[in-house]
Amino acid sequence: MLMMEITCKNCNQTFKGHYCNNCGQPADTHRINAHFLWHDIQHGLLHFDNGIPYSIKQLFIRPGHSIREFIEGKRIRHFKPLSLVAVLAALYGFLYHYFNIDLFKASADSEVDFGNFNEWMATHFSWVTIATIPIYTIGTYIVFRKQGYNFFELFVLNTFKASQRLFIQILTFPILLYLNSTHHAEKFSSITYLLGIVLIFWTNIQFFNKMSRTRAFFLTIVSHLIFLITFIIVILLVLAFLGKLPK
Repeated sequence: MLMMEITCKNCNQTFKGHYCNNCGQPADTHRINAHFLWHDIQHGLLHFDNGIPYSIKQLFIRPGHSIREFIEGKRIRHFKPLSLVAVLAALYGFLYHYFNIDLFKASADSEVDFGNFNEWMATHFSWVTIATIPIYTIGTYIVFRKQGYNFFELFVLNTFKASQRLFIQILTFPILLYLNSTHHAEKFSSITYLLGIVLIFWTNIQFFNKMSRTRAFFLTIVSHLIFLITFIIVILLVLAFLGKLPK
């Protein structure tokens, strides 16, 4: 039985068989869906290779283009998205915990124990970061649903964007450490948040290249507003469930 020639989605090499004879990428990369993400969770977190430097570099020189190429099948050199965000979040959480970073100041009339909250955030930073990605994706999917990507593909987009923001936080951590326990620390945290917003806009404008940059810019604003509203609703529901809603 003759095998058909296949063009590799990663390096454009023409080959026959199940794997590219030039770069080694599988012939069938599959569309990103729930099965792909479950496989990533099961196996991606356990296999570390040289993809981290490459993925981080791509996320800061051509973020939207590289993520779109990953979703379309050019994946062999990239580190798996959930693995990448988990590694970076774990590293930042460790630094946050080890150096006792304190961004949350208690007030006399507050019922929240900010010391415990700060410690809980440091301990569970990886899971908190990953838990916010579906919330980001809700807004992205609602606003950009006509661009041909399913929810799970947009989840991957937002996972890579979370890695961008985490890497910025790790790079700027020495500044945060210097400002720790001062009133400037909270202001600096706001600056890194705004920088993360800039990265979101830059990435979306590149990623959704079938529409004008202006349209992508304004749709990103709407998407982020949906995220903020959804995030507040989720937080209020969690606080209500725990009986911690402020009176």
